[in-house]
Amino acid sequence: MTATSPAASGDLPGQDARLQRRVLTVLALGQVMSGLGTGATLALGALLITEVSGSSSLSGLAATMNTLGAALLAIPLARLAQRRGRRTSLTTGAFVAILGAAVILVGASTGTFPVLLTGMGLLGAGTALNLQSRFAATDIAPARTRARDLSLIVWSTTVGSVVGPNLFGPSESLGGALGLPEYTGGFVIAMCAQAVGAAIYFVGLRPDPLTVALSRGASVGERPSPAGGLTLLRTVPAARGAVLVVGLSHAVMVGIMSMTPVHLTSHGATLNVVGLTISLHVAGMYALSPVFGWLADRIGRPATVLRGQGLLAAALLLTWFGAEHHGLVLTALILLGLGWSASTVSGATMVTEAVQTQDRPALQGTSDLVMNLCGAAGGALAGPVLSLVGFSGLGAVALVLVLVTTTTTLRAR
Repeated sequence: MTATSPAASGDLPGQDARLQRRVLTVLALGQVMSGLGTGATLALGALLITEVSGSSSLSGLAATMNTLGAALLAIPLARLAQRRGRRTSLTTGAFVAILGAAVILVGASTGTFPVLLTGMGLLGAGTALNLQSRFAATDIAPARTRARDLSLIVWSTTVGSVVGPNLFGPSESLGGALGLPEYTGGFVIAMCAQAVGAAIYFVGLRPDPLTVALSRGASVGERPSPAGGLTLLRTVPAARGAVLVVGLSHAVMVGIMSMTPVHLTSHGATLNVVGLTISLHVAGMYALSPVFGWLADRIGRPATVLRGQGLLAAALLLTWFGAEHHGLVLTALILLGLGWSASTVSGATMVTEAVQTQDRPALQGTSDLVMNLCGAAGGALAGPVLSLVGFSGLGAVALVLVLVTTTTTLRAR
């Protein structure tokens, strides 16, 4: 069952085309600000937890709490979008992220570890709204450019992700000037960036794209009540397959990426090599997403997913057979980012197209929940697997997930 709209088989009418261009501009600007806030705190969370707890072994809780927060907030924000529109949902997500940063500052200032962890979880709203923004780009998009429009919002994340980490020095100077504890200045920047993002969403998303999409066709009284996301997963095979693509592809990416610094440093790589490897991996994730969006619109969503799985498989084979060579690991991480991009851009578009318009927000929220939980599981399980079978073995284990995704996609074509 696929959703349709008056513009599904062609270009949008002139008025709608102008609205879609405006929506994409607003979402891209908001995504840049949200990405800037996330990037500015990327490394600081782990350092701050170590500082407050006194144990470096707990540093991973920063990423864990952020991911779990994003997962837990995905469905509430999607339900809010369903009831009140994207404008309200995205603005609310930004304000929750601001609250999270404020709670972190309180936890750091008082040295209260549980408060700090709570703030990290609330800050995950920034990730949740980033994911929802890409779906907002599809609300009134015609089918023939839907994947491309989604991918443009994914691409705009690159700006904040690249600039944000470079604000570490200035953020510490800002924190010192404000009399804040060490490693907290970045969270002030995150609060400011999210506040600007909230203003952009609140002012710019008028009329609301989801409200416009829902108003088309039957009147509100004639439309069937929207189904819940879990119900859709049980009853709509296309929805189940699309969410599986997104979730398992994300698990593969997070599992390998999170263990790469550990593997490289244990094999004599310098921090510069590790930094370059991760930077090129992130570039692979986001920089070429419009290319994969264009490809998904041109040759189809499943065909692009299969190409993405092929890139993931190539990356994992390189980690399997070339784990001892830094150059091959770097190449593998680039391919891993590209495979993730192709698979998730196409998969997210498939999520949108699997159900009717009134059911989309619920399924999209459930997809984001599954994606974040799969990422958390992939990162958590990768460590023990690495300890048992090494980096080569980790790549071999991840190949099983690629095989499952590939098989499911081929059966659904």
